[in-house]
Amino acid sequence: MNIRIARPGDRPAVRDVARRSMQASYSLDPKTIVGAIQEWYDEDRLTAVLEDDGKLLLVAEHDDQVVGFTDSVVTGEETAELLWLHIDPDYRSEDYGKQLYEATRDRLANRGATTLRARVLADNADGNGFYERRGLIKVGETEVDIDGTPHVENIYAEDEQPRLEAVEGDDRTVYVDHEDQERGSVAPFDVVYANESAEDLYGYWCSNCESLSNAMDPMGRIQCDACGNARKPTRWDSAYM
Repeated sequence: MNIRIARPGDRPAVRDVARRSMQASYSLDPKTIVGAIQEWYDEDRLTAVLEDDGKLLLVAEHDDQVVGFTDSVVTGEETAELLWLHIDPDYRSEDYGKQLYEATRDRLANRGATTLRARVLADNADGNGFYERRGLIKVGETEVDIDGTPHVENIYAEDEQPRLEAVEGDDRTVYVDHEDQERGSVAPFDVVYANESAEDLYGYWCSNCESLSNAMDPMGRIQCDACGNARKPTRWDSAYM
């Protein structure tokens, strides 16, 4: 597959992919889809998009045939929105959507956009699932007018929450990863790192009493001195048979 910036000669193919994609993805009246394609992707609008440095139209090719495209725009100094991602239904099993999404994100990042948002109609279950699998989270809703009828559009964004939480340890700051856990007898133990880059293991955070436990015996057992929460040994130990 080849991914490149769209050219003027791609305009008929872009319209055809958009039409086939919308017919497969949305429970919209065929006349509504035709009206939307004419409004969004007519010759003048596509020409304006191609000439606008703040907009990006990428196409994906298979054997020199356009089989998908993304329509996105830079909305601020560090933000961009992916307005539409369309893949020809005949090529959706080829992982083209993922590659096209990643190429779009990289191109926008090269233009200075560190924060990416994506829009997809609420009616498109596959499209919503696609962004969720990419790690984006739904942050809001809006309305988009399609051939004179309003439709709910979901807005997704990359999770901007820091993965590690800084907590005060023994005369130093350590970093708790609440997504990396070990099972405990009462509650999970969260992995704790000595640095923000998560390179050096410091110990464990007892999620039951919210205290640090940085000791693990040779058998892999962890025990919280404050509440007794414990992780069983991970290696064979006759004392626990």
